[in-house]
Amino acid sequence: MSRPFLYFDHNATTRLAPEALEAMLPWLQDGYGNAGSAHPLGLLAEGAVARARIQVAGLLGCGPAELIFNSGGTEGLNHVFRGLWEALPAKRHFVISAVEHPAVMAIAQWLRGHGSEVTVLTVDGDGALDLGLVESALRPDTALLSVMTANNETGVRFPIEALGSIARAKGVLFHTDATQAIGKVPLHLSALPVDFLNLSGHKFHGPKGVGALFIRRGLRLKPFMLGGSQERGRRGGTENVPGIVALGAAAEVAKARLPDMDRVAALRDRLERDLLAAVPELWIAGAQPPRLPNTSLLCFAGLEGEALMLRLGEHGACVSTGSACSTGQKEPSHVLRAMHIPDEFTRGTIRVSLGRGTTESEIAELTSLLPGLVEALRNQSVFGR
Repeated sequence: MSRPFLYFDHNATTRLAPEALEAMLPWLQDGYGNAGSAHPLGLLAEGAVARARIQVAGLLGCGPAELIFNSGGTEGLNHVFRGLWEALPAKRHFVISAVEHPAVMAIAQWLRGHGSEVTVLTVDGDGALDLGLVESALRPDTALLSVMTANNETGVRFPIEALGSIARAKGVLFHTDATQAIGKVPLHLSALPVDFLNLSGHKFHGPKGVGALFIRRGLRLKPFMLGGSQERGRRGGTENVPGIVALGAAAEVAKARLPDMDRVAALRDRLERDLLAAVPELWIAGAQPPRLPNTSLLCFAGLEGEALMLRLGEHGACVSTGSACSTGQKEPSHVLRAMHIPDEFTRGTIRVSLGRGTTESEIAELTSLLPGLVEALRNQSVFGR
């Protein structure tokens, strides 16, 4: 992989931060002790996990004891939804938004198959929620309101504080999938009415296969992974010490570099401004509400997004056609359908997601590539421009 890439798929995954790699290497080699062992090597590993918990808590603005280390966002989602389904048999109603991650949609289908009712909240053409609709959807038998902090395709952010306050006033627990938001926007859970939050390390320059679940102090869920007494009995299985240590280091770096996101947002805005000036019939989905600073969902009429992605790949540019968890599907994403974006635009969608290492020259190169590729594909398109 010596060829340089223009990488614009940071919402799918990020490159491991040098600091995270440096932090984890000793625990892959000399520090190989089991964090559950009482001998010196085990105690060293236990201490490393404890330090990482403090680092991740520092990024989230919560207490270290409120965090459970796990394998990532999907496990955290399952832990919350299925844990509450088991813990609250008298409450079989769940409320989610229409633009949640495919993992949440899969869990919703599981819940329906096990006798629960799932209300799906609609969004408007900008991808935003009506708070009045949210309030009216909550009932005495509602176990959970779950709305993502920011959408993985459009970058649209949701008013987590307002949503959590509505849920709390109704006596409903509130969960947010913050997988895409961590490291891009600040979060202070000690000041937010959030009961549960999940994250994945590989979205903010940590390693793949490790993440964390926030459970508000005073709330309890049964372990999703049954086994030993790891994570204070809340998640069985030998701790992934190298991954957890790297997660902690990545969290510390992400917190320090949050101000860099202003520069990333300026690059994203420049990309969109230049493309709108150069390419006719371009729709930027979710451009009006508050968005993540790095995300742009570009919808080109008159072509196939997958074809454009492949053409860009021939030039070494890495983008996606939407969520990495739904790539390969021929139908428009459920997010675009929920926003009622016209079909002629949804077919030609690519997602460009920047990172804190993205440069002005990379944006300039992408901006120079896209107009010609779009024109060539439109000329070949079966949609007949």
